[in-house]
Amino acid sequence: MKAVYSKLPLHPNLSFFKSHYHQTPFLHPLTSLNSLLNCSRTSKHATQIHSQLITTALLSLPFLFNNLLNLYAKCGSVDQTLLLFSSAPDDSKNVVSWTSLITQLTRFKRPFKALTFFNHMRRSGVYPNHYTFSAVLSACTDTTASVHGEQMHSLVWKHGFLAENKLYDQAIFFFKTLLLENLTALDEVSFSSVFSACANAGNLEFGKQVHGVALKLGVWNLVYINNSLSDMYGKCGLFNDVAKLFSNTGARDVVTWNIMIMAYVYNHNYEDACNSFWMMRRKGSIPDEASYSSVLHSCANLAALYQGTLIHNQIIRSGFVKNLRVASSLITMYAKCGSLVDAFQIFEETEDRNVVCWTAIIAACQQHGHANWVVELFEQMLREGIKPDYITFVSVLSACSHTGRVEEGFFYFNSMIKVHGIYPGHEHYACIVDLLSRAGELDRAKRFIELMPIKPDASVWGALLSACRNHSNLIMGKEVALKLFDLEPDNPGNYVLLCNILTRNGMLNEADEVRRKMESIGVRKEPGCSWIDIKNSTYVFTVHDKSHEKTKEIYEMLEKLKELVKKKGYVAETEFAINTAEEYKEQSLWYHSEKIALAFGLLSLPAGAPIRIKKNLRTCGDCHTVMKFASEIFAREIIVRDINRFHHFTNGICSCGDYW
Repeated sequence: MKAVYSKLPLHPNLSFFKSHYHQTPFLHPLTSLNSLLNCSRTSKHATQIHSQLITTALLSLPFLFNNLLNLYAKCGSVDQTLLLFSSAPDDSKNVVSWTSLITQLTRFKRPFKALTFFNHMRRSGVYPNHYTFSAVLSACTDTTASVHGEQMHSLVWKHGFLAENKLYDQAIFFFKTLLLENLTALDEVSFSSVFSACANAGNLEFGKQVHGVALKLGVWNLVYINNSLSDMYGKCGLFNDVAKLFSNTGARDVVTWNIMIMAYVYNHNYEDACNSFWMMRRKGSIPDEASYSSVLHSCANLAALYQGTLIHNQIIRSGFVKNLRVASSLITMYAKCGSLVDAFQIFEETEDRNVVCWTAIIAACQQHGHANWVVELFEQMLREGIKPDYITFVSVLSACSHTGRVEEGFFYFNSMIKVHGIYPGHEHYACIVDLLSRAGELDRAKRFIELMPIKPDASVWGALLSACRNHSNLIMGKEVALKLFDLEPDNPGNYVLLCNILTRNGMLNEADEVRRKMESIGVRKEPGCSWIDIKNSTYVFTVHDKSHEKTKEIYEMLEKLKELVKKKGYVAETEFAINTAEEYKEQSLWYHSEKIALAFGLLSLPAGAPIRIKKNLRTCGDCHTVMKFASEIFAREIIVRDINRFHHFTNGICSCGDYW
């Protein structure tokens, strides 16, 4: 028995304890003590049991210690509770003990004391659970200082208790039960959790009903509840509702900003996502790992290398550079902005790399056409004991398909289930179809689809249709196109591919008929556009673009380029000139957006500087050929990022090996 326990006033009369103890002679002593703790109701009884626990050296048992804490609380003796807790050895305190104390302090309107003990708990190495957060969030409400709630909600978010076990339907059912049986049991964590569950389960209808309940109870304007509500609307695609909630929120914490940024990302408003990040910085909110990950994702999709490097500087200053989530986002950002060297540098500098980091660098190499590196990195990852995931295999299989590695591709595909226990999804099956199709084995690819254990989706049939276009397979192309028209009738890409197949086979009238069908159902081909960054400014060009103030010089450069490549042996690939009369086909090819962007880059960038061009569609074969010639003629590296991958042109050669 430790001397510290003598500080507590004890009652010498143990009659209460003895009488109850002897009434249950067949129970184990610990069970009897526990029963007494649960049925007692007075302070006198509490101190009698406390004395017995000390004399029997049983107070160090956590479950008895916790029940004694609760007994003092039931008796209204919060000071006794504090003294008992402070005097007890650390090995008797677990998360239940800490949570019990914090709950009691909150109930007895001592919120600052509750927050103090919450901090002590975290410093002692005990991790809070969702009951702890429920208690401490109530304490934050009682302090009337918004900063406490903001900080605590960030912790709740980081610890992942809003949707910890992904049992979203069960969480919704539990909330419904509380709603019907005990309305007073609903607290901040309840609302926050159910909004998160509705968001992840896609149950917008019930989420709106809960929003109505929150409005009636007057709790909707609490920061942590408002954040979860905004997150729900954002994940359910109601961007206007998110924006409205955000504009009406006075106290915005980092989570509030993160949700707004992510809402922009979900809606592909990447520029607004970046602008919101910088606005958050100006307003004094300090970004966390979610902030950096989201804004880097936006930079990657914009291919905004300059802005990405600015954010990288912020990450270094804030100390997040060692964070694995942020490091993975940096790898992806640099890779999608065309700088594979910087992506590799981040990867090499990252310690204790997890599967996300490995997958990021493997995907980067795949996007840049380095299939050998993909395979080498994948094998190295396995040697280091890192288990690949679903996405890792998509990159590996895609690398095999883009380099004609049929046998290797099937080997890795078969290893998914047999070795790693990962069941293939549509993306993996699409990669295998693409693998066979690119190798010219269209019949085998079709048989593979027919034998799939899951129903093929548009990505699988789309891979086969692209191959039919590349190999001018008219019969199969028509059959596959009809399937795709049923699966995704509003996708213009499928109609365009069929048009290309028909045109290549000389069936011009049939191709026109497909275009008329597109017009009749209101499906329009996405106009191709390319953009290039010059001195931190982005310039966008469309086909036949003449909007730039240097249009005359740009078209003069195009004519010069045409003469130079023809001397090198260039022959126009007129099958890529769609909707153009035969006599104008060759000339129309020179007005493609990526060629205009190239001409502008040659005019505007210093001699020898790399030219980086982005395009929203797949680059055509004729433009691909011209880029190869231009890289040799002007002794420049030309990097073209189309919708599928990067093409690095140097010395007349492309990194894809003309296999894309």
